[in-house]
Amino acid sequence: MIKLKRLNGASFTINAFMIEQIQSYPDTTITLLNGKKVVVQNSEVEVVELITSFYQRVGIVHSLSEVENTSE
Repeated sequence: MIKLKRLNGASFTINAFMIEQIQSYPDTTITLLNGKKVVVQNSEVEVVELITSFYQRVGIVHSLSEVENTSE
């Protein structure tokens, strides 16, 4: 789960596994797997960073430094 802000400033938590795509229209719009769209204050880059960090915490992806160290 990641914490984001709606356009009105209200915080909410969203299941990162349900995100299908993220676009900047210029507002950041997140499309979920069920087709629902959520517009947030967070930038597209910030949302991607939050998702990546979440995936690292739950062990789905390793950090880049861990991947680089294992390839040597």
